[in-house]
Amino acid sequence: MAPYEALYGRKCRSPIHWDKVGERRLLGPDMIREMTEVVVQIRQRMGTAQSRQKSYSDQRRRMLEFSIGDQMFLKMAPMKRVIIERIGDVAYRHNLPASMSQVHDVFHVSMLRQYVANPSHIVKHELVELKCDLSYEEVPVKILIREVKKLRNKEIPLVKVLWRNQSIEEATREKEEEMRAKYPNLFR
Repeated sequence: MAPYEALYGRKCRSPIHWDKVGERRLLGPDMIREMTEVVVQIRQRMGTAQSRQKSYSDQRRRMLEFSIGDQMFLKMAPMKRVIIERIGDVAYRHNLPASMSQVHDVFHVSMLRQYVANPSHIVKHELVELKCDLSYEEVPVKILIREVKKLRNKEIPLVKVLWRNQSIEEATREKEEEMRAKYPNLFR
């Protein structure tokens, strides 16, 4: 119901025809007492609804707190960064590399995961040269599978290519003739 209807017990009408014919008028203390009871009832129901919604949201919420100098994984990118400042209760400023100067350096705790140092986490990687728009050129490493796709009237030779900086699950199927033209060293 509308707030007016909850407070006054009737639908809002123009001030000229405030009451229906034959409707009894509430005056003075009776009207104030009735409005006070309705307001108390509304507050109780709103409190019940708020506590119900809070219990729903608390089921997935977890309290996270980090210290300055902790290493974190950022959810937005596969990189490890160091917290340099706490901003409020749920945000942290990070030390980002110069290549990411266009990215805002404050992140909400939902974007962070605690990093626990482990020597087995050290991954050998090649330095990726980023362009100004933060993209990079993919380079094929090897051909995993050769296959022929059969259509109604023709056959298309395909190769499954493993790309640098990607896993085997991310390998793609490409036309063999295009790959031979671009990367002949893969077919030796």
